Amino acid sequence: MRFKRTLSVVDCHAEGESGKVIVGGVGQVPGETMFDKRVHLETHMDDIRRMVLFEPRGAVWHNANIVLPSNHPQADMGYVILETTEYPAMSGSNTICVATVLLETGILPMREPVTNLTLESPAGLIRVRCECSDGKVTSVRLVNQPAFCYHLDRKLELAGFGAVGVDIVYGGMTYAMVDAAELGFAIERSEARELCELGQRVKAAAVEQFAVEHPENPAIPGITNTQFMGPLRREGERLFARNTVIVSPGRCDRSPCGTGSSARLALLHAKGLMREGETLVHESITGSRFACTIDGVAKVGSYAAVVPAIAGQAWITGLYQMGMDPTDPYQEGFTMSDTWMSTV
Repeated sequence: MRFKRTLSVVDCHAEGESGKVIVGGVGQVPGETMFDKRVHLETHMDDIRRMVLFEPRGAVWHNANIVLPSNHPQADMGYVILETTEYPAMSGSNTICVATVLLETGILPMREPVTNLTLESPAGLIRVRCECSDGKVTSVRLVNQPAFCYHLDRKLELAGFGAVGVDIVYGGMTYAMVDAAELGFAIERSEARELCELGQRVKAAAVEQFAVEHPENPAIPGITNTQFMGPLRREGERLFARNTVIVSPGRCDRSPCGTGSSARLALLHAKGLMREGETLVHESITGSRFACTIDGVAKVGSYAAVVPAIAGQAWITGLYQMGMDPTDPYQEGFTMSDTWMSTV
């Protein structure tokens, strides 16, 4: 037997969210920047994403990353993020997985107790601080590109609910952000299916009712996710809250979501609920946590923005080669509406 394609894959998760890291087998990807490479992968090499993430090799809750050399003089390495329905400009949980895999597999040298990396994502440079002990990355703290609010305190017309409060915020991906309690949810695991179904409806309505365009890169996608926000409480200099992000085609992020957490920092700052230097402990629907800090303030076009920092941990769960038999009838995979909610 001869494989048509062979990929070297490291299975990994960050606080429960899958983040496969493809470390070999992709070959050359043209483009000067990681965003250029992202566009080429999407338009000319999308069979890789479909092979890795669609059934029978993948699943709706899987994500992947392709590690690639960067042309940026400050970058140690680059990566492009693959999700089930899009190529995001940025992902916090995937970045945590990539940094962990690069160091724990020896692709980049690990220095204990701290290894500092600069990674190029499609969104731009991401500064990463990895705490390391006995060959293990015990924490990854990434400084994201600035996050900002497109629309604050707006009303979303949602069938069956009337006018619902919504904020539209960019944190590396663009979110329709709604209060979970207003819609009858406590963000518990038992609610996951209902949250996914309503979250997809919220996203679709937001896309119809609110126009967004990234001021520096109009090619970055518009509203692609919904975030259900739990109540906020303060204990001294730390804030605590629960959330879940609904990732298309309709499933809950298993982690607190790095770009979703970045968006929430921007929203809290814009509403005067969180100051520069303060930390939000953001909890997911599974109970995992990210420590999220506003490292500074910035401007993105005409928008006031914050510089978010997100910290969490990842674990490698396997290393293997994924092969494609040229006679396999499912070379680019398939989806089923029983788990994917729709076919994509």
